[in-house]
Amino acid sequence: MNLNAARYFDMLESEDSSDDEVYAEYVLLRRPKIFKPRPPPLETWDEVDFVQRYRLSKETVLWLVSELGSYLKTPTTMNHAISPLEQILLTLRFYATGTMQQCSGDLFGISKSAACKVIHLVSRTISTKFIHLIAMPQSSEEVKEVMAKFYSIAKFPSVVGAIDCTHIRIMSPGGDNAELYRNRKDIFSINTQVVADADLKIRDIVARWPGSVHDSTIFNNSRVKDMMSSQQLDPQTPAEKLYNESQIRTRNVVERTFGVWKRRFPCIGSQLRVKLCNVQPIIVSTAILHNLCIMKKENLPRGENSLVQLMEEENLVLPMIADNDRQYRNDLIISYFSPMLNALEDH
Repeated sequence: MNLNAARYFDMLESEDSSDDEVYAEYVLLRRPKIFKPRPPPLETWDEVDFVQRYRLSKETVLWLVSELGSYLKTPTTMNHAISPLEQILLTLRFYATGTMQQCSGDLFGISKSAACKVIHLVSRTISTKFIHLIAMPQSSEEVKEVMAKFYSIAKFPSVVGAIDCTHIRIMSPGGDNAELYRNRKDIFSINTQVVADADLKIRDIVARWPGSVHDSTIFNNSRVKDMMSSQQLDPQTPAEKLYNESQIRTRNVVERTFGVWKRRFPCIGSQLRVKLCNVQPIIVSTAILHNLCIMKKENLPRGENSLVQLMEEENLVLPMIADNDRQYRNDLIISYFSPMLNALEDH
């Protein structure tokens, strides 16, 4: 108990003090607001150190400010209002460290409550205003381009996306439904489905299912179900083995996407210590910013390869497929991979 609180309770027990006097004295004893200096990060760090701390380049951060500034600007500049630039940098710092929100707030001289409000405001703004940056190929030209890039990996034809799920750790949400979020590894999580392209760009994301939900349930209730057409079977013929090898190497890009995404924003690679209602905007906004980095060709900060494993430890459990999809797989092996195998043997 601090001295002010102790003095307040002493006055309450005193017979000589009226209620009005106690209240007036307590108001006078309340801690005054402290406005700490906020360093200018754009001037403090060079480009390399800036990217190391905020994961995005100065140019990209300034672009975000220009695009989102009107949504983040406070109605008044009184009481040391937090500028849009400071709000974005504070949020990026939280994404980059994965620590407590208060730690990011301390860096900017901002209280814990203010830091919490800022982080979730920026996350929701990014996840709603830039959601168009996460989209499946639309035009026929874009579809052909995506297929060509996948084909260049392992010569697997007609692929427009690699799909998998990853668990984003969260705190126990509490309440009657808390156990729904406990996954098979006995940790609380959001099971997040992602479709990635050959450039490691996230093309589709579903970040709303509790950790106990099976991958196949998420897939069967997603809009990209029709894009999956393979199953886990033991290969028998050389053509089937070639098909499996090509398929594994091709879908490997989604595992690499998880690794790069979580290395770039460690907050989703460790544990999100926020309320459940704030988890989804953070997951989606980091996915959007990841895509933005891919589009702007921004590399990971130096020395980040060891933070999170490049490959996910989770095994993909593919859903069972219908007979017509199984027939498509068999036809593909017969009409495409068998001739390819014969051509390789002839050479």
